[in-house]
Amino acid sequence: MAASSDSDQPSTSSQSLNNSIRTNNTSDDGHISPGPTILDYSHTGMDTSAFAEALSNQPESVFSSVESILATNNLILELPDILGKYRNLKLLDISNNQISDIPEVIVECHDLTTLISRNNLLDEHSLPKQFKYLTRLREINFSGNNYARIPYEIMELPALKILHMGANRIEYISKDIGLIRKLEVLYLGGNQITEIPVEVGELKGLRVFVLADNRIEKLPNSICTLKQLKSLLLHRNQLTTLPVELIKLRNLTELSLRDNPLVHKFVRDMVYDPPTLMELSARTVKLRKIPYKRSDLPHNLVEYLSCAHQCVNPRCKGVFFDSRVEHIKFVDFCGKYRVPLLEYLCSPKCSNHRSPAYEASSDSDSDEDRMRKVLLG
Repeated sequence: MAASSDSDQPSTSSQSLNNSIRTNNTSDDGHISPGPTILDYSHTGMDTSAFAEALSNQPESVFSSVESILATNNLILELPDILGKYRNLKLLDISNNQISDIPEVIVECHDLTTLISRNNLLDEHSLPKQFKYLTRLREINFSGNNYARIPYEIMELPALKILHMGANRIEYISKDIGLIRKLEVLYLGGNQITEIPVEVGELKGLRVFVLADNRIEKLPNSICTLKQLKSLLLHRNQLTTLPVELIKLRNLTELSLRDNPLVHKFVRDMVYDPPTLMELSARTVKLRKIPYKRSDLPHNLVEYLSCAHQCVNPRCKGVFFDSRVEHIKFVDFCGKYRVPLLEYLCSPKCSNHRSPAYEASSDSDSDEDRMRKVLLG
């Protein structure tokens, strides 16, 4: 990390740090308060030992009064053990240093709600196993580090609502992402992600989902179940189609699609693998509503029959299991955008009929009108 020039760095002498603390420790009427709530050592050029010394040389009252420690834009390599004495710490910002590890002592800060460590050297091995015991941690910002994946230790945090991990080296999202039940903001822009797992559909409280500047070619249908989603940023990816149900998300007010091949020329040849004999039999059972009990069939066949998907063509009552036709329907937006929506049909013959995606509502607040506002807003 590039450090600021010597001429821009304020003095790191004990006197200057003490003066800063006294200023924070003095109220407007001249009375001494119990202790400062913020210790700010940002842009002081301090290294690890100087940071440890500054945290250690404090009155006992400071250890209990401080709620925020800011130590950004320095030369710190690791966090000192003395940090554990700040039991009421709620916010720790150590961005723009050279830190490669978050030590176990962080778990002693039981009240920590916000941890910011942007532009450091953290990776998927940098967190302690006990990290999950930070039960009040609501916000993490690990953008600009060296993560190749989201660590499982983060998935275990029970109160996490905001997770920023942009500008890392993340190539895939684990299926365990669905464990972060309370997540509201997930920022993964500027990585190398190629695929989104269906488990993102389990993040029912997600409001902001940033996937810009990745290599994503396709979105799972489960993303359309995120009813609370307000902002979905997908610009600068490799998307060629969108799930057709995406336009049904009523709370979606920000959708960014620029710099995707969505409006390029598409190959319209349909790819269709003929159904297997098992699928043909299963289709017949469903179409003719042949009755059966769970005890009549092997467990795997019962489970298979329960996975039937209805063909989206309203004039077709067919179902499919594994064999399906990927059908692209283009929607025009203000005569400028041709956004392709992806839907699944049970056979090639169904592509000659209109599907729900073509049948726009006639009211003033139709899905298509609303999405025009989103795309152009």
